[in-house]
Amino acid sequence: MKKVVIAGSASIQNKINKWINYWKNKGYEVIDYPKPIIRNFEVKYPKIYREFMRNLKKADVLFIMNETKNNIDGYIGAETFAELSFGVILNQIDNKNIDIFLLQEPSSQVQSYDEINLWLKLGWIKTLN
Repeated sequence: MKKVVIAGSASIQNKINKWINYWKNKGYEVIDYPKPIIRNFEVKYPKIYREFMRNLKKADVLFIMNETKNNIDGYIGAETFAELSFGVILNQIDNKNIDIFLLQEPSSQVQSYDEINLWLKLGWIKTLN
């Protein structure tokens, strides 16, 4: 069974559950996704972050759940951009073959818009549809 990791803002949990179900219904095993950290953020974060990156190394698919957030279409924050970059690096340097999909093209308001747009043009990442 192919494995997918979902990346995106942990603050939109209702959307995360929708995408977990989407990938499961397509026959994928969802091995990680954004989880809110309610208490002891600075204590729990390092472990969760390391586990997420390790799971990304095991994934067949990285799905960037870049829903609209803060009135920005295709929102990608700094953390999600770091995860996206890690997936690209694994493919480019470690010869991984992770399919990387964005839900949608990001708005030009997204801080890393130029890099993401370049990676789309190079075919290193794709939009889901």
